[in-house]
Amino acid sequence: MSLENLLGHRFSNPALLRLALTHRSVSSDDPARKDNERLEFLGDAVLQLVVTTLLYDAYPHLAEGQMAKVRAAVVSKGTLAEVARTLDLGNHIELATSEDATGGREKESILADAVEAVIGAVYLDGGLDLVEKVVVALWAEKVADRARQPGVMDYKTRLQERVARDGWRPVYRVEGSGPDHDRRFSAVVTLNGADYGSGEGRSKKQAEQAAAREALEVLNRDRR
Repeated sequence: MSLENLLGHRFSNPALLRLALTHRSVSSDDPARKDNERLEFLGDAVLQLVVTTLLYDAYPHLAEGQMAKVRAAVVSKGTLAEVARTLDLGNHIELATSEDATGGREKESILADAVEAVIGAVYLDGGLDLVEKVVVALWAEKVADRARQPGVMDYKTRLQERVARDGWRPVYRVEGSGPDHDRRFSAVVTLNGADYGSGEGRSKKQAEQAAAREALEVLNRDRR
């Protein structure tokens, strides 16, 4: 399936999409080329607006602080990279040869920046109503998941605070497998040299959170 089909928008100005997928390493190698950094800046603002509007309209029970926590979570670099992988952006980004050779297509920061740039391009090509439909289609489920418990601390933070009293520090080992558009990750968390939990997810963050959750369950059982 093409990127435009996955986005649900066919560009009237395809040059905008090409620009959104042009990494700054390309312009570094060839100063005559433009890159996606300006579109990334615009896309970040558009994403913030659409997500904020979605939270305001769909979740009237959430207070300002809760909405801020949900928004911060769903527009984080990890979530942006996760969305990028569902769109298979890694295989569409134009990179300099050197960046490509060092695994640039799988780098979280590059994927996150690219998805923001694509949102900026959709906004310029189709306007606010259109980009709102695209963002809601990609983010609504993530917002809903986070909005259920906006004030609950994530498992990694809870685990870190739980073991700090013992002088321990969680160490995560993460491995990925599968193509960019269907990437899977597995994680193991080690405490004081011993494996305490493992988990899987569509992103490194999800896998680490699952591993931290299992480690907390093990700790709770051990200390009963």
